[in-house]
Amino acid sequence: MNWIFDNDRPIYVQLVEQLEMDILSGNYPLGSKLPSVRELADLLKVNPNTMQRAFLELENKGLVFTKRTSGRFVTENKNLIDDLREEYAKKSVGAFKKSMQQLGFSEEEMLDHVKEKG
Repeated sequence: MNWIFDNDRPIYVQLVEQLEMDILSGNYPLGSKLPSVRELADLLKVNPNTMQRAFLELENKGLVFTKRTSGRFVTENKNLIDDLREEYAKKSVGAFKKSMQQLGFSEEEMLDHVKEKG
């Protein structure tokens, strides 16, 4: 894991985003055990309190749950994962479309770019 953090945004927000992406992409499969706060904090060179805050945010979103004395695990709720993946896809496509429109591309030209260079 070699994450690069942006100094303009809180580290815990960036941790949440990256872990969320790892969960949604299947890098951490449904029901899988996550590394401990200390393990991830050491690996990513962040403060354990910051890592803990990120985990709490993921729990609030329902992506992670804690089993007492066993650690944290990825949700087993496939519908939640599927819904969040769709939400991310819509946001990404929307951002792409907006930036391409600002550059003056038509929808047909956008699709051509995706097909050719995607």
